[in-house]
Amino acid sequence: MNKRKLVGTLAVLVMVVAACSPTGTTGTTVAPATTTTAGQTTTTAGSEPGGQGGPLTLIMWQAPDTLNNYLSSGTKDTMAASLIIEPLANFGPETEIVPRLAAEVPTLENGGHAADLMSVTWTLKEGVVWSDGTPFTAEDVVFTYEYCTAEGSGCAQSGAFLGVATVEAVSDTEVKITFESPTAFPYLPFVGSTSPIIQKAQFENCLGAAAAGCTEQNFAPIGTGPFKVSNFAVGDTVQYEANDMYRDFDSGKPFFGTVTILGGGDAEAAARRTLVLKEADYSWNLQVPPDILRPMVDAGNGTLQVAFAGNIEHINLNQSNPRNPANAPSDYMDGANPHPVFFDNFEFVKALSMALDRDILTERGYGVAGAPTCNVWPSPPAVSTTHDFCLTQDIAGANAILDGLGYMPGADGIRVHPEFGPLVFTYNTSENAVRQTFQDLIGAWWKEIGIGTTMRNTPATVYFGGGIAADNITSFLGDMQMYTFVPLPGGQSHFAGYTTSEIPQSSNGWAGANLVRYSNAEYDALYDELSETTDQNARNELIKQLSDLVVGDGAVIPLVWRASASAFSNEIQGWNVLNGWDSEFWNIADWFRE
Repeated sequence: MNKRKLVGTLAVLVMVVAACSPTGTTGTTVAPATTTTAGQTTTTAGSEPGGQGGPLTLIMWQAPDTLNNYLSSGTKDTMAASLIIEPLANFGPETEIVPRLAAEVPTLENGGHAADLMSVTWTLKEGVVWSDGTPFTAEDVVFTYEYCTAEGSGCAQSGAFLGVATVEAVSDTEVKITFESPTAFPYLPFVGSTSPIIQKAQFENCLGAAAAGCTEQNFAPIGTGPFKVSNFAVGDTVQYEANDMYRDFDSGKPFFGTVTILGGGDAEAAARRTLVLKEADYSWNLQVPPDILRPMVDAGNGTLQVAFAGNIEHINLNQSNPRNPANAPSDYMDGANPHPVFFDNFEFVKALSMALDRDILTERGYGVAGAPTCNVWPSPPAVSTTHDFCLTQDIAGANAILDGLGYMPGADGIRVHPEFGPLVFTYNTSENAVRQTFQDLIGAWWKEIGIGTTMRNTPATVYFGGGIAADNITSFLGDMQMYTFVPLPGGQSHFAGYTTSEIPQSSNGWAGANLVRYSNAEYDALYDELSETTDQNARNELIKQLSDLVVGDGAVIPLVWRASASAFSNEIQGWNVLNGWDSEFWNIADWFRE
């Protein structure tokens, strides 16, 4: 169970109930009762224009509630938007950078990435137009930067622009990004589906505090992608039609004339609708216990695709106080509102972590689609072993730590903190069978060490949605929250999400990716060093140190390195390999029905 997965080699898995070690895949196929390799079919340009292939039905049980992912940290919203708005480049399934709106990837070798590492210049594809027929230019790229960095915008993807000094249009087809300091990995701004380009003409009146109120723009963005929105019912359904202005439309792409995303329900029902009932062509994020999922795959109507990337199921421990009545709940207040128990109390958090049996969590929740982890960066070779004590459950050791801290049990068996009182914490996550199983198991183990929990389950559309003071992961209104983060390759943007400047708080309009409100000057300095380091071995060592600090300071309890898992109907081809590093719809223009 404790072997690490080596990412990058295409392999084959068969889903079994018993958990086993990840075996080294980026994209794998779990097929009915056999072992078959993921298809490598690609479409061929036809004589007919795009949109001739009829409807495509996608199930996303965590339904999107916006199509402007700059206003949401939810993967569900990024994926729904990725059919419409595009970045300059995507991350491919092997972490390669694939040009999208850019003509090529700028590198040190071709001169696009400056030798002093202070800037990168992107050349745009010529002739690209928005779905309204107007030209896509470098000014749209510049505006997107201005939009996300405008004061009061509440931009959820601001980490993509951390360390950027300026973005300027050199010409209509050239964009120069200048950094504040040498930047070895310049592929955060406008790379990946979390950092797409929005149209200046549509959003120019939506800067700063006005952003959230631009409902028409946020629900129906004009894009350059293969589809455009025809109808959007928030938290329910998105309907798209083929974009006849798409650059490959005359070559037959996209194949499908319409796409419908159906939301609601749960992961088990979503899996059943594709794999058993044949009501859908694809079902996303199948966080379903292996013993329930296996018979569905055996029905023979589709395959389960599994892709390991950097996804970690984890528990965030709020470093700000969600209970302080004099201030907004969980307002960091530049460090003036620390959590009374979790802040600067690693020994306590270590006890919480030691009490968990990650082997059981992995087996019950993910089977071969997961592995226990003690890090916030799970992808080899940058995997630390510093906190590997967490791989072995130790209830007695956890109790000894808590006794040593002086948190003695009260009459009800719950330990008492001298200022906080009884150690009972609110523990929130999304509504999902696997996550509720995790809550049950973790709550029972923590009870054995005298720690109480008040479990909350929030509908996924709310939990991963936007809005201030809503019960979502950005507002973080409780003590603990559990979910999976989805890092981008290279580690740069992921670790930017723990820097002090990325803490959302009232003073910055609640913008930023550091949802746990973690702050450490040593960490910030190491992050700056990572951003300037080009040698990959040195970067790996820095990533290990950064992960060790986040875990070692008691901000995050990692649980399971989990794969993306989605189901495809046997009829749908062209997706090739499931992409765990970007939107799973990153190449939907290539999908077709066989």
